[in-house]
Amino acid sequence: MRDASPRPAGGGPPVAPSGAAPVPVVLAGARGHGAWHLENLRRLSATGLVRLAGICDTAALAPGEPAGFPEPARGTDLGELTARTGAGIVIVCTPIHTHTDLALAAAAQGAHVLLEKPPAPSYAAYERLVAGVEASGRACQIGFQSLGSHALAAVRALVADGAIGAVRGIGAAGNWVREEHYFRRAAWSGRRRVGTTDVVDGVLTNPLAHAVATALALDGSERAEDVGAIELELFRANAIEADDTSALRLRTARGTIVTVTATLCAERNTEPYVVVHGDRGRVTFWYKQDRVLLQRAGHGPQERRYGRTDLLENLVAHVRHGEDLLVPPRATGAFMKVVEAVRTAPDPVPLPPDAWRTEPGERSVRRVVTGVDAMVTAGAERLALLSEMGAPWAAAGGVVPR
Repeated sequence: MRDASPRPAGGGPPVAPSGAAPVPVVLAGARGHGAWHLENLRRLSATGLVRLAGICDTAALAPGEPAGFPEPARGTDLGELTARTGAGIVIVCTPIHTHTDLALAAAAQGAHVLLEKPPAPSYAAYERLVAGVEASGRACQIGFQSLGSHALAAVRALVADGAIGAVRGIGAAGNWVREEHYFRRAAWSGRRRVGTTDVVDGVLTNPLAHAVATALALDGSERAEDVGAIELELFRANAIEADDTSALRLRTARGTIVTVTATLCAERNTEPYVVVHGDRGRVTFWYKQDRVLLQRAGHGPQERRYGRTDLLENLVAHVRHGEDLLVPPRATGAFMKVVEAVRTAPDPVPLPPDAWRTEPGERSVRRVVTGVDAMVTAGAERLALLSEMGAPWAAAGGVVPR
């Protein structure tokens, strides 16, 4: 794909075409992960590509906050603020259960939308999002940043060229450390629902959702119809509603087995990855680092890092030049089938007290599931579920076929 817009000599972010005004952007949700979007907006504002026109947040910001911007408009009603600022793009970085309504409110005012993942907490809400956005004629980009990695196309090309032989399956692994305060950061954190409203803030659907989406994308199985049978094992060591240690196995329409094993109760925090297993080799993709390792019979290991297209830059390029969106809503249909399976599954099984321990953290204690790092890694290697790793607590949880 050609560059979204002209780039300065020596590389760097794109700059606005000569004479083009910066695209006015409203950010909904400036706290938490919203800070990442603010930093990205600072970067792109410096090039003249965008300008921060407004911030919509229920929490009051101090005067001069955020730093580094001319004073943006403020408000708590996203539709009203979008109309008042004439925003061309709205970034929605708010609690999961507000995504659909806020994205549609922005589109109704004529703005294009960058919507954080997961796009919705249920498949019904996702279908309403897709239908509403398409009816509005506005563009919507879903914030799976890993799907902007140029490594995706490179890995798919290696597989298509037969570099690792016939694909046996795709495994993903995520060993992350999260302290107990992480689950107290907001009223919806670690919840399956708030009252009767779905949230589905589990390890597979939010913190390590990129592992699921990236594994599906490497198989070319991104749309809802690309997913067949789903098996789930959902557990929790923390005192929360949602799952923090889980396994997923599904079969895509093309016959590929895809597994994801993930935990927020790791012994050691490591970079998540997806590995494509072939009968003559393997390709490992550390998707946060855009790093790819090719290992195959008769050759030495080959490692390479790739670039990445920022999703906001891509959305601007789509609006200005008709570039294809990297992550339109329909390209997350397969992921949303997983979200729906998690949503409708029985509540996660609490782990027995002898399966985990507490350790001190930087801000609060954290719960560590004994031996889970090795199980997560083995799940990606063997394309197996946690119950197939020999842990008594996992075997007791059983498999939930969907």
